[in-house]
Amino acid sequence: MEICIIGAGHVGLVTGACFADLGNQVICVDSDPKKITRLKKGKVSFYEPGLEELVAHNLKQKRLSFTTRIAEGVQKSQVIFIAVGTPPQPDGDADLTAVENVCQEIAQAITRYRLIVEKSTVPVETGKWMRHTLKAFIRKKVPFDVASNPEFLREGSALKDFTHPDRIVIGVESQRARSLLRELYKPFQAPLVMTDLESAELIKHASNAFLATKISFINAVATLCERVGADVEKVALGVGLDHRIGTAFLDAGVGFGGFCLPKDLEAFIRIAEKLGYDFSLLKAVKQINEDQRRGLLQKVERQLWNLKDKKVGILGLAFKPDTDDLRFAPSLEIISSLSKAGAQVRAFDPQAMEAAKGLMNGVTFAKDPYELAKGCDCLVVLTEWNEFKELDFKRLKRLMRQPVVIDGRNLYDAESLRRLGFRYVGVGKGKQKDARS
Repeated sequence: MEICIIGAGHVGLVTGACFADLGNQVICVDSDPKKITRLKKGKVSFYEPGLEELVAHNLKQKRLSFTTRIAEGVQKSQVIFIAVGTPPQPDGDADLTAVENVCQEIAQAITRYRLIVEKSTVPVETGKWMRHTLKAFIRKKVPFDVASNPEFLREGSALKDFTHPDRIVIGVESQRARSLLRELYKPFQAPLVMTDLESAELIKHASNAFLATKISFINAVATLCERVGADVEKVALGVGLDHRIGTAFLDAGVGFGGFCLPKDLEAFIRIAEKLGYDFSLLKAVKQINEDQRRGLLQKVERQLWNLKDKKVGILGLAFKPDTDDLRFAPSLEIISSLSKAGAQVRAFDPQAMEAAKGLMNGVTFAKDPYELAKGCDCLVVLTEWNEFKELDFKRLKRLMRQPVVIDGRNLYDAESLRRLGFRYVGVGKGKQKDARS
């Protein structure tokens, strides 16, 4: 099948490369000429495991191509996916300007039937606005359909999520659109949810909001654990083994970040407000997430007393492992607060440091965890990278000024570190004590 993907970011590029790898002819469009030049050489501008190799392979096989011209993609393809950014506005609404502009350009380029599919995460009823815009700007009475096909890709495992999805959601309005998308997804062994446009649009926001709710719920439980001396990991296991609940997203920590959960949570709250419903549950989810970051800072303060001139080492900057994405990462707020309090902040991340250098002023970046630890009063774990799990803590202790570990991801065994002489503080791991205890 001939496919056009408009927007070559995390979602669009993964979608395009994976569809090409299945034998489809795919053309990816992006308005950034520098990005397109790099992609034509097989170079990806962000880190996603396996993606650059997949892009290079399908370029070589001539199944994947890149252009800056929407008209070129529209003319060569029967199915057009819109995967442009929908960033949050100050009030939490999704900015759909790019979606509207793309629809206008598609309408002006259509000469025969095309199926236009929203792949970007958009508010419910966006499909209706897309149809309205396409009708308003189309030059001839050319037939078209609008569909919704929300993505459920996790950064760091996007290729696996695309090729082995939990489900495929498709919102359509015609039999022709239904048949085209059913044929496109025929190679996938996954439940196919066929529904109307509005239901498909709501499924995406409802899914992310529910995942955010699970995370905030277990973080709230972690606070109770700290006050009574319980272990949140044991509590989460006991709760999660109930098959109605499940263990996924019940990991207490410093809170969720990234571009999807915070943005989609805020957007869903705004969607509800516009429809006359106060989604107070999700407002509490958002507040708990913000409280987790402040709570971690308080843990640092309880161990170091005054933060002024203390050296604090940050292990992990990206919002999750296997990505270099810093959008809405907890590290941004935590490092900013530490710096304002007078701490000397040092940081190490296997992938995100180049991006961080343009966002974090006054931070010293280390080449590895051991260089990071030299002279530090405290190490703070913010990202659960695999390579952090097997650190030589005897060596780290010799390098540090004070042997303090604040584990924002519950990556380590508390008793093991305490036996080595560390003051260890996790999230929801027994009663919290300060350095005087």
